[in-house]
Amino acid sequence: MIRNHPRTPSRPPRTPFRSRLTRSRARSLRVRRALDLALPTAWGAVAITFKLACPLAQENGLGARIASSAVFFAVGTGLILHVRRGLRREVRQLRRIAGAAQNVLLRPLPPRIDGLAIAAGQLSADRGATVGGDLYEVIATDHGVRVVMGDVRGHGLAALATVAAVLGSFREAAHDEAELTCVLRRLERAMARHLRERSRDEHPAAGGAEPVSPVAEEFVTVLLLEIRQDGEVLALNCGHPWPYLLRSHTGPAAVARGYAELVVGGEPLPPLGPFPLPAELPVVACGRLLPGEGLLLHTDGLEDARDARGRFFPLPAALAEAVRVQPVVPEAVIRAVCAQLLRHTGGLPNDDAALLVVRNDRRRVPLQHGEPRVHSAAK
Repeated sequence: MIRNHPRTPSRPPRTPFRSRLTRSRARSLRVRRALDLALPTAWGAVAITFKLACPLAQENGLGARIASSAVFFAVGTGLILHVRRGLRREVRQLRRIAGAAQNVLLRPLPPRIDGLAIAAGQLSADRGATVGGDLYEVIATDHGVRVVMGDVRGHGLAALATVAAVLGSFREAAHDEAELTCVLRRLERAMARHLRERSRDEHPAAGGAEPVSPVAEEFVTVLLLEIRQDGEVLALNCGHPWPYLLRSHTGPAAVARGYAELVVGGEPLPPLGPFPLPAELPVVACGRLLPGEGLLLHTDGLEDARDARGRFFPLPAALAEAVRVQPVVPEAVIRAVCAQLLRHTGGLPNDDAALLVVRNDRRRVPLQHGEPRVHSAAK
């Protein structure tokens, strides 16, 4: 026997949380737009009411004209301030969006990666600017800690798109490729693909054919490093400044000394973009980075910065001073160098500058007899 159970009344379907949130944002946006229109409307109503209803506005005397001018001046000033406030709000919002986009690309580095102390910093040539063409990344892989430092020609969104292409390729290739040369090949292919897509978008050809010429003026300088577990450093350089080796002697204050020596790496390869890389890529063996020593990677914005007399920024001297009375502390080195750079230029530099400091904090491995240290140029 089948019994008919009373049917429970069905509940109305719940509104998804995302839909409710979207409607709430839409309502707040409508309210904000209404408020934005309310003030200009009020100022306009005041001006029209004064002109049509105020007896003083109908007179032709000097006092009446002064009063009318004051009223309309106040109305115009209020409208200008309102527009200025709206523009400043939009600029702040755009800066937040640009900063968020760049933070996604240039992720904040952790203070330590696989026994290495890390710190990075940037200085922009434009006050309030957050979008630039400098790039860096440090990744611990099965093949060692791999570091990239690069500098894209130009600024703005076009440079940010190139940064995204290069960094995205590096973050994958650093884990996938066992050889540092293969990582550079992947970066080269990613850069070529990015330039073809940009050229196709900016100079479309008829019939969907390939454009006649790519974006030939776009390029990026790249420095690749691989720091192995025993401190051995391998490098590939495509038109980028070579790093500096940092050492400090923390003896008595009277004899405290700091060392900042340019790493010897030979003639760099051409930058990625305008020309293909040669068939043979010479990996530079830079020796070993001993515990307590550091490497500073930087873009050319540091060395090219000038003061009011046209003198270049003395980067080696600034680095030696930064590690003279204390061990190599990456954060302290970056703060000291940036402070000296701002004093040298008397304000913001003429070009964007980025710097990255890596210090070896691993357990001390004795240097074998005849084994080279990190190569550095003679002073």
